[in-house]
Amino acid sequence: MAHNYLLEIGLEEIPAHVVTPSIKQLVQKVTAFLKENRLTYDSIDHFSTPRRLAIRINGLGDQQPDIEEDAKGPARKIAQDADGNWTKAAIGFTRGQGLTVEDITFKTIKGTDYVYVHKLIKGKMTKEILTGIKEVVESINFPTMMKWANFDFKYVRPIRWLVSILDEEVLPFSILDVTAGRRTEGHRFLGEAVELANAEEYEAKLHDQFVIVDADERKQLISNQIKAIAESNRWNVTPNPGLLEEVNNLVEWPTAFNGGFDEKYLAIPEEVLITSMRDHQRFFFVRDQAGKLLPNFISVRNGNEEFIENVVRGNEKVLTARLEDAAFFYEEDQKHDINYYVDRLKKVSFHDKIGSMYEKMQRVNSIAKVIGNTLNLNQTELDDIDRATMIYKFDLVTGMVGEFSELQGVMGEKYAQLNGENQAVAQAIREHYMPNSAEGDLPESVTGAVVALADKFDNIFSFFSAGMIPSGSNDPYALRRHAYGIVRILNSRDWQLDLNQFKSQVKTELAENGTAFGVDVDQNFDQVLNFFNDRIKQLLDHQKISHDIVETVLTGNNHDVTEIIEAAQVLADAKASSTFKDDIEALTRVQRIATKNEESGELNVDPQLFNNASEGELFDQIIKIEAANNLTMSQLFARLCELTPAISKYFDATMVMDKDENIKRNRLNMMSRLANLILKIGDLTNVLVK
Repeated sequence: MAHNYLLEIGLEEIPAHVVTPSIKQLVQKVTAFLKENRLTYDSIDHFSTPRRLAIRINGLGDQQPDIEEDAKGPARKIAQDADGNWTKAAIGFTRGQGLTVEDITFKTIKGTDYVYVHKLIKGKMTKEILTGIKEVVESINFPTMMKWANFDFKYVRPIRWLVSILDEEVLPFSILDVTAGRRTEGHRFLGEAVELANAEEYEAKLHDQFVIVDADERKQLISNQIKAIAESNRWNVTPNPGLLEEVNNLVEWPTAFNGGFDEKYLAIPEEVLITSMRDHQRFFFVRDQAGKLLPNFISVRNGNEEFIENVVRGNEKVLTARLEDAAFFYEEDQKHDINYYVDRLKKVSFHDKIGSMYEKMQRVNSIAKVIGNTLNLNQTELDDIDRATMIYKFDLVTGMVGEFSELQGVMGEKYAQLNGENQAVAQAIREHYMPNSAEGDLPESVTGAVVALADKFDNIFSFFSAGMIPSGSNDPYALRRHAYGIVRILNSRDWQLDLNQFKSQVKTELAENGTAFGVDVDQNFDQVLNFFNDRIKQLLDHQKISHDIVETVLTGNNHDVTEIIEAAQVLADAKASSTFKDDIEALTRVQRIATKNEESGELNVDPQLFNNASEGELFDQIIKIEAANNLTMSQLFARLCELTPAISKYFDATMVMDKDENIKRNRLNMMSRLANLILKIGDLTNVLVK
């Protein structure tokens, strides 16, 4: 017979951003619990609102399946004494299996007899096992936890009720002072408590009490209501998915409504208006059919349509107060020029161990010059980058950003335009924060991309110099995100930047301009390189590059981010080649021989010491590759693979480890020079070939 089991955890209101991940975690943990306990089932339904997390397991069997198994015990010589009597070892083994020595049989394994017993483990009843669901409920992790009353137990919010029903029967368990039963709570204001007769009537009974427990159903209802309001007013509304998810997790019985505000506030930049509505008030902003922002909004109430007019007026009043503040700051901020705000940054701390925000901008200006010159940008681009980096943080001390921190960069662009800065400079001020998440949008402009790179490099150099290096999950200054942003920007634009050379150039530039302000880019630089390698690995993993190739390119001698990524793709593509195995084996043979070279510095090769034609032929080709400028990784790998016949011929005719020390050193130096070319692709000894 199939059974259905309902579990509901009733809570004080959960933060909206916690609801969805929490119900997913509950489903995962319940699934693992069922698997661990060998309980079969058909499906799991999940339900969530701000006040409850619930699952229903459908089609449960009556009990666990029985298990028959042979248990292996001690060797026969240990289980029996010389007279054939059972020893304590045998008796203890069988007792531990719930059997007696009468049940013992012997099996021979590799010439040795071992004790075995055959046992039948009867499956427990489903009802008995489900009482252990308490541990699942208690094991859920939340980003924020709290205690309540006099209890030491921590949970996301206080537990107010628990429901645990198998078909029509309550399976009680207790957490603190709450015992599971069949009583659940309706909507906090519109509904009442209700007794559930069985697990199947859960949704219907709560719907009668103004609770829609199915999150997907609730979200679709909200979307439909918003669409209906928009169509009736001929508005264009595209609900933000994140906001829709958040609003859905704030309500149990959604009712959408619309309101408005004075048109005079449309004089404020629309980003400010949208931030006020979307981020602060959880309103959906609206546009006309031409895409122009309108002085209206749509919101969602946690309740029905009764007295909705009062709700509209209250929301309009709150929004108007916030827009009034925004209008005030917008007007006040324009009373000062950019230089005024830049000067104020001298008193704003970037970090107490690193210096002021003004000093940071000076460093970023120097770093950006190095990047611009390395990339051979034109003079107009260099001038725009220079200007942008001298002012790009100024909006941090404006009143608007002080009130609406989400608008840093956005208001910088607006105020820069109002102060006569050109579009490239203004756009870079906004784009330097990008990407603001692991897979966030990248800067669109060259100026913005360079300023973003320089700002992020300064963050990494500064914090590593001060010894504040991320470890484990601890990364309070988001340095991993900054480094990954650098990797993504360089890769997306195919910009070549050797981190070793770049660091040296930055050090020189900071020293010449006197803009280091205590930051030593040499400090912990080996860890900086490892830090970037981890981010490159992250990107290559995202691109589904195999582990051996990732390891190969990250253990070479190349520190150019873009070339490392390109090399990985080249190797991944080349794996399908019929000659790949032969090429890799030839090149790795060179690498292994080269490791025996104890020479450092100049790797001089004297052709006068060659004893056969194969040495000269291979060396001529090595020189040609060394002399080739600006080879892509694809071209370099192709040229190296072309050496396979010459390498094979060389090793057939040449003993590298010659008895003559001069000849041996000469040959090892040649191998090392070729190995250094190979290492630009990576350490090919890590490549797995079939």
